[in-house]
Amino acid sequence: MIIAGQLLLPNGPASVALTPGWLRIVGDRIAEVHAGPCPHTPDFGGEDRVITPGFIDTHVHLPQFDSIGVDGLELLDWLDRAVFPMEHRWADAEFADEMTAYAADLLLSCGTTTVAAYATVHHAAAQRAIDRLASKGVSGICGQVLMDRNAPDYLVRPAGQLLAEASRLVPRGRVMPSVTPRFAISCTAELMRGAGELAARTGWMIQTHLSETARECEMVRSLFHVEHYVQAYTRCGVLTNRTILAHGIHLSAQELAEICRFGARIAHCPTANLFLQAGAMDLHERGRSGVVVGLGSDVAGGPDVSMVRVARAMIETCKRRAIVRGEVMSGSSAERLPTAGEAMWMITAGNARVLGLEDVGVLRAGAMADVLVVCPGAGPREALRRRAADLLGHMLYAWDDRWLEATISGGMVRYLGGRSRA
Repeated sequence: MIIAGQLLLPNGPASVALTPGWLRIVGDRIAEVHAGPCPHTPDFGGEDRVITPGFIDTHVHLPQFDSIGVDGLELLDWLDRAVFPMEHRWADAEFADEMTAYAADLLLSCGTTTVAAYATVHHAAAQRAIDRLASKGVSGICGQVLMDRNAPDYLVRPAGQLLAEASRLVPRGRVMPSVTPRFAISCTAELMRGAGELAARTGWMIQTHLSETARECEMVRSLFHVEHYVQAYTRCGVLTNRTILAHGIHLSAQELAEICRFGARIAHCPTANLFLQAGAMDLHERGRSGVVVGLGSDVAGGPDVSMVRVARAMIETCKRRAIVRGEVMSGSSAERLPTAGEAMWMITAGNARVLGLEDVGVLRAGAMADVLVVCPGAGPREALRRRAADLLGHMLYAWDDRWLEATISGGMVRYLGGRSRA
């Protein structure tokens, strides 16, 4: 398969730029990538097309895709009233399978080919979710959620049972299980210690939430008798160099130093943070501390499935914080705005780094053939680069999911012109 167009290629250590070129896919891998005119008739693309790696989402809840838009509630109330009742439906593994198929199709239609996903406490449903993601061509990690307190009775399980069940999860295709204690409020120290031990024994990644709201932080300090939230995780062995911490909004300098010391990563979820009025994460403070940050949709807390819109929200959060401080951020300011190239890097190669993956998120010979074909703009099919002063900026701020012409995952066309091929 040959694909030609404006290729999204590395431009420095943490940015990308567009370069005219073409690539060839053989099997499930990219066999070659070339700059310059394509000497072949491409199967996909053209001079007015943009070719990018598949997008990567570092934090998403598969059971919550039907809960998008339940507004007006604080996080813990939102979980009780909107989310937990929906997750209860995953007691039916057939329903979980259907829901995962729907979520996978929606993700692929928005260009997302790799995810860090949460299932529910239901073991059979979690395995079906892993299986279905793999069959749809979505890669990444997915875990059975661990909760043994502070949740409805229908979602609470004994720690020993949860750990035993989670240990029996089986990888499928390009989807690995993860160890997934929901957050410190819903996990006893016994369960979290067991989660850390399970991750160490299996080598699986750990997913959990951290410091999303001030109320949550207060509860964790009370439950675990700790000075700060991160301490609850370090004491239980959950903070590791293979841990993804969703949100991480309300963190002290000491907590950031601990996260950096252990090598854990933060999944920044700007659309969810705004929707639930949780707060606005300080991206520059995280960068100065040395903590690795990726981007996640956090569906359904986040109402946007598209990672391009999440990337735009990241920049908008930086702008809002500057406005509150009475500052104006620019390319020359000390805390400058992330560029469009940096934002697009974050939802591709940057997020791959967060997940510890080296063969996705980049157009490179030998990488997995996760490739998107995009036609930015509308109207006559003249080359958009003649009309857009900044094509990457245009894509970031004017993004329309209808621009996506093809989603290719593992060398197979999984979404084409408005319909799933899986």
